[in-house]
Amino acid sequence: MYRDHRIAVVVPAYNEELLILDTLETIPDFVDRVFVVDDCSKDATLEKARAFAEKDTTKRVIVIHHEKNKGVGASIVTGYKAVLEASEDKEGIDVAAVMAGDNQMDPAFLPHLLDPVVDGKADYSMGNRLVDREFRSGMSKWRFFGNALLTLLTKIASGYWQMVDPQNGYTAITRRALEIISLNAIYPGYGYCNDLLVRLNVYGFRVKNVPHPSRYGREKSGIRYSTYIVRLSRLLLKDFLWRLKMKYIVLGFHPLVFYYFFGAFISIMSVFAGIWTLYYKFIQGGAMFVPAVVTLLLFSIGAQFLLFAMLFDMQAERNNGGWY
Repeated sequence: MYRDHRIAVVVPAYNEELLILDTLETIPDFVDRVFVVDDCSKDATLEKARAFAEKDTTKRVIVIHHEKNKGVGASIVTGYKAVLEASEDKEGIDVAAVMAGDNQMDPAFLPHLLDPVVDGKADYSMGNRLVDREFRSGMSKWRFFGNALLTLLTKIASGYWQMVDPQNGYTAITRRALEIISLNAIYPGYGYCNDLLVRLNVYGFRVKNVPHPSRYGREKSGIRYSTYIVRLSRLLLKDFLWRLKMKYIVLGFHPLVFYYFFGAFISIMSVFAGIWTLYYKFIQGGAMFVPAVVTLLLFSIGAQFLLFAMLFDMQAERNNGGWY
């Protein structure tokens, strides 16, 4: 136990035969259950995890195997479901953390991640490697740029405007949050972190960033940011629209949805107006002044609507006391 709370760790693993044992051996002793989820690995990950579980005298390690590769998000959902099942068996798991099977997540940092949740200050805590230059020293400039861009997009989509480094998979979540959100609806791939944040926001759960240094070693990232950013941007747009509908129309009401709608509509109209202005000037040879003024006016009005919508969204985050 950790400070009178029973802790479980979910370890998603895919082709991690080189690092899975290092990960399992360093999980702190205060962790009550370890759920290793092998996502149909093609190497010896499953065999090594099962061998470790058989030798473990505490019998806290449980290995789960996917017959088909489903993605890291699906693996974590499988682990979360196992946590809930264990809780039904009166094991009383209070908090579930995630530590990937590539040994990239420093076990010494786990107590810092658990403290905000155990203290009741947050329902979901997540690591933050971007807050300090020293903390991200092992991160390439391209990877940092990708994380920074996705942080901005996820802020807008999720409504957690103070959140940083949403791609960080080192997290801890309460059992209560797992019981309320729809686990089956979580994105199964690498975008699960971002998707989960959106769902947590809809139900008013509190999120806490906990700074920690990045840790890179022999692991190889499976993310290709050139395609990943595009794919995740589509997911975040879909999640953003779903959040506005659920949080500000279905479960409650706030006029910011109209600000977002009119802001987006007018901004798009200003783009078309700008294109027509250029066509009118350089193709038809007409005067540019009046169309240009109208275009700038439309753009200014659209931008103001969007900024006010974001401001209202930020205020809703600050006033959030949790709905459930």
